[in-house]
Amino acid sequence: MNVADRLSFFAALYKVNEHPKTGMWFLYLTIVVLSIVVYKLGFAKKLPIGKSIVIYIFLILGCTIMTFFGVFLPVAEGLFIAALILIIYKVRLRQAKKQQAKSDIGGREY
Repeated sequence: MNVADRLSFFAALYKVNEHPKTGMWFLYLTIVVLSIVVYKLGFAKKLPIGKSIVIYIFLILGCTIMTFFGVFLPVAEGLFIAALILIIYKVRLRQAKKQQAKSDIGGREY
């Protein structure tokens, strides 16, 4: 069985089987960036700077483990889809709030 056939999309894209060191670093950075995007779009709240630093440190440490799973499992791909869904949600939410504000202003009589 060929290992290259079992790699996830991003692991194959970064050629983890041919260049393990650079490929794993690129996969790690991809997972870290996507995890931060998903966290910021879906879960982040206003926190003091110290608590934010602690959260990001643990997020980055957790991404180390997820990178090893991400070689054969679709971890980065799942994060990409989650980020895409959250981006669409935030854009639609912003449009709905603008529309609501516009209808509130237009409905008042002076």
